[in-house]
Amino acid sequence: MERYFQPAVYIMASKPNGTLYTGVTSDLAKRTWQHRSAQIEGFSSRYGCKLLVWFELHSTMENAILREKQVKGGSRRKKIALIEALNPHWQDLYGKICG
Repeated sequence: MERYFQPAVYIMASKPNGTLYTGVTSDLAKRTWQHRSAQIEGFSSRYGCKLLVWFELHSTMENAILREKQVKGGSRRKKIALIEALNPHWQDLYGKICG
């Protein structure tokens, strides 16, 4: 099966209004699964960030990395505003990208 790669910036959460983790990837489905199954050691596994609550697709990895830096540099309030604009009920979006 051929895999399709699409640069993306994403936010994982431990629960609604919980701990947030922002990242960038070229394979959002695979990366989200890695977070969900605690295969990635570090911040996201330590704080249980397993819910995909926001993501944004980009045409190039360069653009995605620039956007990730912008999102990471923003306040928690700005991250919550991004999430709630797309996903007001903090639903896990994993099924939407894998389903």
